[in-house]
Amino acid sequence: MKVEQLFTSCLAEMAYYVESNGEAAIIDPLRETEPYIEMAKADGAKIKYVFLTHFHADFVSGQVDLAKKTGATIVFGPNANPNYDIHKGIDGEEFKIGKVTLKLLHTPGHTMESSSYVLIDEKGKKPYVFTGDCLFIGDVGRPDLAVKSDVTEADLAGHLFDSLRNKIMTLPDDIIVFPNHGAGSACGKNMSSETFDTLGNQKKTNYALRADMTKEEFIKEVTTGLKPAPQYFPNNVRMNKEINTSIDEILHRGTTPIDAATFKEMSEREDILVIDTRSKDEFAEEGTVPGAWYIGVDGNFAPWVGSLITNIKQKIIFIAEGGREHEVVTRFSRVGYDNTLGFLRGGMHAWLAAGFKVDKIGSISATQFANKLKAGNIVALDVRKESEFLSEHVVGVENFPLDFIHSNFAEIKPEKEYFLHCASGYRSLIAASIFQANGIKKVTDVRGGFKDIKDTGVKLTDYVCPTTLL
Repeated sequence: MKVEQLFTSCLAEMAYYVESNGEAAIIDPLRETEPYIEMAKADGAKIKYVFLTHFHADFVSGQVDLAKKTGATIVFGPNANPNYDIHKGIDGEEFKIGKVTLKLLHTPGHTMESSSYVLIDEKGKKPYVFTGDCLFIGDVGRPDLAVKSDVTEADLAGHLFDSLRNKIMTLPDDIIVFPNHGAGSACGKNMSSETFDTLGNQKKTNYALRADMTKEEFIKEVTTGLKPAPQYFPNNVRMNKEINTSIDEILHRGTTPIDAATFKEMSEREDILVIDTRSKDEFAEEGTVPGAWYIGVDGNFAPWVGSLITNIKQKIIFIAEGGREHEVVTRFSRVGYDNTLGFLRGGMHAWLAAGFKVDKIGSISATQFANKLKAGNIVALDVRKESEFLSEHVVGVENFPLDFIHSNFAEIKPEKEYFLHCASGYRSLIAASIFQANGIKKVTDVRGGFKDIKDTGVKLTDYVCPTTLL
């Protein structure tokens, strides 16, 4: 028997590969199919099942393409009604994979179709449970993503309480909990950076599994402090219920090389968005195509794409480090942005060689920023999340979270000069590029972000004035 956890840091997502005696199963696969096919091929195994714990909101899963390529059966739990063929499992149903068994436990609450899968080995023991978004390490799935006219947030939280108490917490204390997400995912609010743990330890440390917690206390606890879900979540849920464009077709079209002259013409069209995915240093030093947004592929690329590009069908052309074009298109597609039309052949070197204009973001060091702040009369914005800002921030700096940049942009005045920082410089560069693309020319990025600013000795506070003045 082989069980492998496949962690994707950009999405803080865990898929799973289970193999026994020449048969394999994939649990919660990402959009791309080849990694799973290659794993099974290396083991001389046939992928028999593709199990889904629920309709994912934060990424587009690859069950349809994977089933088509391998002949595997797609399995969901009760209440799942997608627009493709599945085996709709029932609570307690068992599925054989070689000499082991996966037993479906219907665990509604995060969503109504949510299910967990208990692995039963050939000796009848239960070493693992794959809990999807029902139970995380240190947290549970948020109950507000599948709210409908007849199912409220409180209803879902109540179902989740029952699922945890009656299905999950009755399992052996030494069983290993394998969740679908870890710290950094927006599917929960307090997830651990650990990617697995024993159920017994979670009973001791996870606030939601407290033995003496009443259902009313649980509902209040898990529904309090939830931030709005990223805007792309409903789109991903919808896509996961449908048959989408083949990942192979998306990759073929998206990795089309575009010469500099054609790229320039396309970049000037209102219906096309340019995304620069290179490193922070390359973007800052070389400049970029006018109007381009910076979203570096080495950061939390896919979640920021999903949070910032409001049209899931947006046509996109991109700039990438040579050799990483396939990776970029794959990561766009993971969150449902399938309309990538190609990349700038030869990168910015080709653009510059053609004599075309570039846009550059001004930047200063943390020390220079601290000196300007002390001199006064500058508008400084901290684009970190509100929770980060509230925990500690520079006195005299206002919070302008990148997450809500579009909805708050009316507060920005074109005639003013803005100095932006985040924690380390990734998010502030994204924000600065969006400022510039929207006609704000006097925008400066603070290199090194809050991490370096703290070392300058500027005054910090853990208190935030509720009034925001831009």
